[in-house]
Amino acid sequence: MEEKEVEGSVTSLEKILSSEGYKEKAGNVSKGILTWEKDLVFTARIRGYAIDFDAEAKEGCIPTDSLLMSLPGCLAIDVVLFMKKMKVEITKFEIETIGERNPVPPKYFRGVDMKIRIAGKGITPKKLDRAISLSQKKYCSVHHSLRKDMDIKVSYIIEEND
Repeated sequence: MEEKEVEGSVTSLEKILSSEGYKEKAGNVSKGILTWEKDLVFTARIRGYAIDFDAEAKEGCIPTDSLLMSLPGCLAIDVVLFMKKMKVEITKFEIETIGERNPVPPKYFRGVDMKIRIAGKGITPKKLDRAISLSQKKYCSVHHSLRKDMDIKVSYIIEEND
């Protein structure tokens, strides 16, 4: 297993991407509602789903944790979609994510390290580099919604298929 850190540019993969992808169908406005339940526990509802927030992380997640996991969530959707368009068969995909926060308020994320572990058929570093680069430079809405001074690193390990 070789670990590689990704840096690169958007390349010709864009030619095989449909202009009518899932992101274009998502619309330009999102609407949700947040309801106070008790103490510092709240429930957010959006698109028929509920997320529980709890400042003490006893009955739900801390809001910044859900923000942190939105970044690899968005990256993962893009990368899996792009890899499938490149005729790759994925049998395993996970992203370990570590966020480093500012030590004093506001405790925003200063940096995020993501490590992708992927296995399957037809996976090459070149294809994975292209998919990650496209996500980060053009398609990942979460990535582009975050602070510009945030240090975001992505590395990967291509594992052997069992």
